[in-house]
Amino acid sequence: MPCTPSWWEALASHLATHRHTFYAADALAHTARLVIDAGSTDPHTLLAEARRTRPWLSRLLADFFHAQQLLTAPAGSEDEQAATLRERRIQAVPAPLRPAVRAFADALVAQRANAERVGLRPIQLKTIEIRLDTVRDLALHLHAQGHTTWASVSVTALEAFLVRNPARRASWLAGLRQFFSHAHCTGLVLHNPAAVVEAPQSRGFRGSTLTLDEQRALYRRWTTGKDVLPHEAFIGLAALLHAATTSELRRLTLDHISTGPRTVRFPGRSVDLALDSATWRALEGCLAHRNALHTDNPHVLVTRLTRVTTRPAGAAHIRDSLAPVGLLPRVLRSTRLLTLADELDIKQLTVALGMSYAGTAHYR
Repeated sequence: MPCTPSWWEALASHLATHRHTFYAADALAHTARLVIDAGSTDPHTLLAEARRTRPWLSRLLADFFHAQQLLTAPAGSEDEQAATLRERRIQAVPAPLRPAVRAFADALVAQRANAERVGLRPIQLKTIEIRLDTVRDLALHLHAQGHTTWASVSVTALEAFLVRNPARRASWLAGLRQFFSHAHCTGLVLHNPAAVVEAPQSRGFRGSTLTLDEQRALYRRWTTGKDVLPHEAFIGLAALLHAATTSELRRLTLDHISTGPRTVRFPGRSVDLALDSATWRALEGCLAHRNALHTDNPHVLVTRLTRVTTRPAGAAHIRDSLAPVGLLPRVLRSTRLLTLADELDIKQLTVALGMSYAGTAHYR
């Protein structure tokens, strides 16, 4: 190399700690060649060159530069991954119907950004994906029927699409109403065909919950069990006692924890939550497990795959952690929400859990 980058020793130490010896040596050699080819030691320049010539090296460098605060955000962040998934769904739409779907996706992303900017509860990235899934499936159905424009879609055409899966009628209709409302506002269609379509639903929560005896058995397992893994205990107690969601658990970082008062602020909530002694001990077990991995990942739940990155654990890890008890996290959360909805005022519940009024009312 013409000159040694200021971060070179830190990179060598990072690789020696987090990667296999042979892999670390190979990565250092390729990084040195990258510096020579790019003629620069600037992280942004090197990362751009790595993405072009050595994609396998780009994620490693991005995670390192972010950990050293040489870059503002790591490559492959949640927003970038979500953008890739959105583009994949848009490209699956037939070409004549695709521009309207792309404009709808852009509007949903802009709506999310505006909500974050003014401090409101933003639409979740997963919700945007679900909406695009629905519109994509409708577009494929309509194109197979000979439709080449959205203006020709009628109520009859929508009913023919919705009847294909009665169990998902309400979910599909919610996305279609939002799409055609946007299309009507932008002048793409003269009327909203989804406005007059209905999806009758029974009110109230009808999902699976646990009995008191089942809850007590789980509590004993996660507080006194000898062979319970740290992640299982914390995920189970956080969902059962504090109604934590999969997204909140995945995105929980060290910055969200206050050790003095023993409080946690789950991402998306506006208030600090004082943890009970059992959940706090389970959290300490997760932190001890994280320290044993010698990782720079800022998240509380770190796995073998995320140990050498700064990304959160996947949703599958949250589900798999509860596999020994044969439950999904949403069952534990729903059980707790039903109890809280019965004991607390609905306004207090929406503020405490960061939920919408409609979402909370579903459990009353």
